[in-house]
Amino acid sequence: MTPAVSKLATRFELIELVDKLISEQPDLAARSSLYALADSLAKLIDEMAGEGVDPETITSLDVSDQSGHWERAQRFVEIAQRYLELRDITPDGTLMQRKSVLSLMDLWEKDPPKTPVIVAGSTGSRGTTMLLMKAVAKLPQGVLLLPGFDFDMPEEAWELLSTAAGSEDHPQTRFHKLFNETGIKVSEIANWQNTPPPCPMRNAFVSLALRPAPVTDAWLKEGPKLGSLEEATKGLTLLEAPDMRQEALAIALRLKEAVHRGEVAALISPDRQLTRQVTAALDRWDILPDDSAGLPLHLSATGRFLRQVGQLLSKELTSGALLALLKHPLTHSGGARSEHLRLSRELELYLRAKRVAFPNAAVIEDWTKGRKEPEAVPWADWLRHAFLDKTTSDKQSFQSHFETHFSLCHFIALGHAPDEKDGASPLWEGKEGGAVAKTCAAIQEAMHRGGVMHVGDYVDIFSAVLAEGEIRDPLTPHPNVLIWGTLEARVQGADLVILGGLNEGSWPKVPTPDPWLNRSMRQSVGLLLPERQIGLSAHDFQQAVGVKQVWITRSIRSDEAETVPSRWVNRMVNLLNGLPALNGPHLLENMRARGAKYLGYVKNMEAVKSCPPALRISPRPPVSARPRQLSATEIKTLIRDPYAIYAKRILNLRAIDPLDVAADPQLRGIVVHKVFERFMKDWPNLQQDQRRQRLLSILDEELGRHVPWALARAYWRNRIEAFSTDFLNAEAARQNDIIHSDFEADGKITLGELNFTLVARADRIHVRKDQSISLFDYKTGAPPTPAQQRVFDKQLYLMAAIAEEGGFERIAPAPVSEAAFIGLGGSGLYRPAPFGEESVQAAWEKFKNLIAAYGEKDQGYTPRRALFKAKDFSEYDQLSRFGEWDITQEPKGEDLE
Repeated sequence: MTPAVSKLATRFELIELVDKLISEQPDLAARSSLYALADSLAKLIDEMAGEGVDPETITSLDVSDQSGHWERAQRFVEIAQRYLELRDITPDGTLMQRKSVLSLMDLWEKDPPKTPVIVAGSTGSRGTTMLLMKAVAKLPQGVLLLPGFDFDMPEEAWELLSTAAGSEDHPQTRFHKLFNETGIKVSEIANWQNTPPPCPMRNAFVSLALRPAPVTDAWLKEGPKLGSLEEATKGLTLLEAPDMRQEALAIALRLKEAVHRGEVAALISPDRQLTRQVTAALDRWDILPDDSAGLPLHLSATGRFLRQVGQLLSKELTSGALLALLKHPLTHSGGARSEHLRLSRELELYLRAKRVAFPNAAVIEDWTKGRKEPEAVPWADWLRHAFLDKTTSDKQSFQSHFETHFSLCHFIALGHAPDEKDGASPLWEGKEGGAVAKTCAAIQEAMHRGGVMHVGDYVDIFSAVLAEGEIRDPLTPHPNVLIWGTLEARVQGADLVILGGLNEGSWPKVPTPDPWLNRSMRQSVGLLLPERQIGLSAHDFQQAVGVKQVWITRSIRSDEAETVPSRWVNRMVNLLNGLPALNGPHLLENMRARGAKYLGYVKNMEAVKSCPPALRISPRPPVSARPRQLSATEIKTLIRDPYAIYAKRILNLRAIDPLDVAADPQLRGIVVHKVFERFMKDWPNLQQDQRRQRLLSILDEELGRHVPWALARAYWRNRIEAFSTDFLNAEAARQNDIIHSDFEADGKITLGELNFTLVARADRIHVRKDQSISLFDYKTGAPPTPAQQRVFDKQLYLMAAIAEEGGFERIAPAPVSEAAFIGLGGSGLYRPAPFGEESVQAAWEKFKNLIAAYGEKDQGYTPRRALFKAKDFSEYDQLSRFGEWDITQEPKGEDLE
């Protein structure tokens, strides 16, 4: 028989078809789902082969009453099936299995085996398996060993499984179909061993609870016949936690208790989020569970490295992505790792300080010029080649993308100064690297079938394939603490079984929608129905709940909303509540009490020691440590939030610049200030009809240099363009009265008696024809109102005072006749200082009193003294422990040494 092609080979063949389908019908799915759609299509074709459904059956379906989507899907499934045949793709594993079974059946019919043939542990959930079981059942010495058969279910309940009402979600449905296919009667099924089950009474109780829906009235008749429910519930614990975190902690506590008792304990759950939380909780006691699922390969260190390098090929490099990869433990692991980490740190500080969003070769070159280390230059060359040189084509074969990808991975992993070893890549070292290498080898075997695609599609497909693999924890787990999926639990046992995450949508899971055939189409052609998986999950539950010690756990609330208990838990609870004559409600409360006890332990374990909240401390550092120089803009902070001045200028604490630069107000302010500074310097040389064009030209240059986001560039340009005409007209009027100008002018004034210097930078300062001074400051945000300027925002007043005292080097002292904020945020608002309401001299005297006050040792730096809004953010709120106190609390002075 011809060997079957690999699973990946079939999927890579189908990816080409799905790619064309999505290109023609973009509304079908996102391109990132190429592999997922090819995988679901391959599984459908695989299932058709296993269930013996011909492509003609799909083609002959009448979908005239269905939506157009299903008609297109019907045609595409047929095309895909024929495509594989025309491509001479040898049969996949499922079709080969079916052909093997059919051949075996023919052989057995002619020459039955003379020795026993046993099929053990199968429910016949797949068509091919059902064929084999039917064949074995007909043999003279054929034996079917059925797992989890319900001996407590009466024949009338079995008969109901034939109806639609019995449906696929009952745990015994697959056995009923097997009996119908083979002609076996339920009464003929015998227990294969004499060993009694761990808890017969519970088996009977669960069997009654899970009866098909049409006969749940049997609870009233058969419930009282159960006898002692105490025996059925004695080892049962029902834990209903407020949320998943407390559920996980309670489970972890019970597993820890089992370790101390020497019990073998197993957590069974299909909910991987819950099992991960339990694993994390056990870590506090240094208990590593033996998790059968392991770690998905794409989340392993090697898997993350491969995916991050893949992103370099498909996306523009950001500073965050660059640093994340530079700090990865596999990057530069071939040698000189400590030098690499030190230089990476220096580069990070540079990128943060320069607010670089998308680093390029020029940025790296500028950084290199400031380095004195001899290794900086070769390291920077390696970095440029590894991260910034993109010479490959965007669209090429999967194989070419793969080779480029892995060549780059090896280059980045080795680093600029690899050790003199055998040249082997550090990527594949250890158990984790070996597991990833095995998956990559499988990709290599099939990649010649991958076809031509964009690099972004390649990266998505590679990540999806990697996500399908897993690796068991490379460390040695505890032998008595086990985490199983429902599949592994079918053939293993433990002293204590914890059934976790028993909520609808988790266990049982919601059936996965089929993008190719809906439920009615599947039923028409004889394919497996979505709810079949619920029936298998019910069968797993029925088997697992039969051991002596069982915990049933669920969370009442998920991250988003209230949860719904699993249907099986609901049935058990309802049955107990409906049997008061057998003490059912009381026994149910006992089950819940046993779970609540551990939730109490969790509450005690998580309890935080009560401590008094922090006070609103107003620190009073020594006068000698207080700042002797502030800028005019910092005076506003000194008035509104003195604590920020204390933290910044006395403690020298500053927020680190963000790595991922955004188009935020700070950047907009920097760019717009630069635009108008350059434009105003060019003003004298521009004719009236040239001004607007020159302004927009400078704007485009600065936006192109500092704003790499196209949307932000367009938005900011439109805002400035909208008010440019009004600005130019107003500026022309102002310029008629100006004889000398200075831009970005630095000024200062020293108060000798207070030993304090005030500094300022004026965006624009002019000498007018009457020899008076006018000065202007640009604001990209909302300019302060006159009332705010009088009380809090003293910037214009203070710059005016410096100008009148001759504090600006290139401007002679003179009275200030005009000072104003010019809004550049889109409104072009002109807002002058209210000199008519408060003079410059009066404001200057208030300023000197303010500085004198902070020269006294009893004056503290109060946090959030007078912020504009109570919800305004201060960079030092965490340091002042704001939140433990509020602004209604009186500040408490604290002397510091």
